Amino acid sequence: MPAQLLTIEVDRLDAGRARLRLTGELDFATAPELVAAAAELRRDGCHELLLDFAGVALCDSSGLSALVVIHRAGAGPVRLDAVGPQVRQLLDRTGLAELLAVPPPGETGATREAG
Repeated sequence: MPAQLLTIEVDRLDAGRARLRLTGELDFATAPELVAAAAELRRDGCHELLLDFAGVALCDSSGLSALVVIHRAGAGPVRLDAVGPQVRQLLDRTGLAELLAVPPPGETGATREAG
């Protein structure tokens, strides 16, 4: 079965903030697309990035590496939202959940903003 492509939809939330909705697989073949999209948003003045993982079916070590690259390259926070159990387990085991802003299980960015 061929690898599922990664689709990245960008929503500019307000000055300096953008949401990237990811759908598909974040792996060796697609991680550079995410890094490039984040870099372009940073060049356009977006300091805070919200990465919506609701549609991510798979994330491997290359996907985790992409998150580290995006975090290190930015001047503002990188927040993850709608993180599934598989990705959450990877983030917890590698310590990246502490580095990146990852909401607790069952909480989303929308929940945090409403509270």
